[in-house]
Amino acid sequence: MVYADREAAAPASPAGPFRLSRRTVVAALGAVASGALLGVSRAGTASAAAPGLDDPAKKEIAMKLVSSAENSSLDWKAQYQYIEDIGDGRGYTAGIIGFCSGTGDMLDLVQLYADRKPGNVLAKYLPALRKVNGTDSHEGLDPNYPRDWRKAAQDTAFQQAQNDERDRVYFNPAVAQGKTDGLRALGQFIYYDAIVMHGDGDDPTSFRNIRKRALRSAKPPAQGGDETTYLNAFLDARVWAMKQEEAHSDTSRVDTAQRVFLRKGNLDLNTPLDWKVYGDSYHIG
Repeated sequence: MVYADREAAAPASPAGPFRLSRRTVVAALGAVASGALLGVSRAGTASAAAPGLDDPAKKEIAMKLVSSAENSSLDWKAQYQYIEDIGDGRGYTAGIIGFCSGTGDMLDLVQLYADRKPGNVLAKYLPALRKVNGTDSHEGLDPNYPRDWRKAAQDTAFQQAQNDERDRVYFNPAVAQGKTDGLRALGQFIYYDAIVMHGDGDDPTSFRNIRKRALRSAKPPAQGGDETTYLNAFLDARVWAMKQEEAHSDTSRVDTAQRVFLRKGNLDLNTPLDWKVYGDSYHIG
């Protein structure tokens, strides 16, 4: 998901039907982590010689990398309280991964929070969130929903719910698919960042279709291909997908971040890391 302070949120048409189903589809990918995903054999599973992106230290790096692109900050935990309408046709965008009121993932998050903590400050908005799903409407949410979101963000139960939904819908499926394709930590991160921005589904710019586009020109290690060659093909496909929507058309999170690591041969995503997004420089020691 994109944030208004960093990416041009040019008016876009409301999210189509594929946006509504993306969490269901991506969650299904996570549920199949023990077997083949998207028709690829697990025979080429990434080597266990180096930690994958699900290693706690690597995961922390991934959160910071995404936050640099989404929030212009490495402090990803400060984003639990973030909420605004960036004018991209998806309603409110909020939280650590850009949950949207118009795409269903915010509804799922608030429902999880209500299941775990009935009567919380956001529970009363569930009927309105169901009604506005698939639109950019704020009906039933304004004027107090942003204030109440920020209040909920002080609750560790809501913070944990955001963490868990991020992992269930985005992080775990990306890592599982990356390992299935024989990719190391960098490749797994490249998949994760793509799912965060594009979701998954049947539309041409979804993660699965970016991957299919890459497979036309290169094979991942699990299919006998070269890892660097395949990741370059995937990033080419990712850039194409980003340029299909004005709000995503700045490709620096690929060009001056992920490709930098790839050119240096840093397939295990080892520190130190230096990169730029939207012209701003970042470092992890």
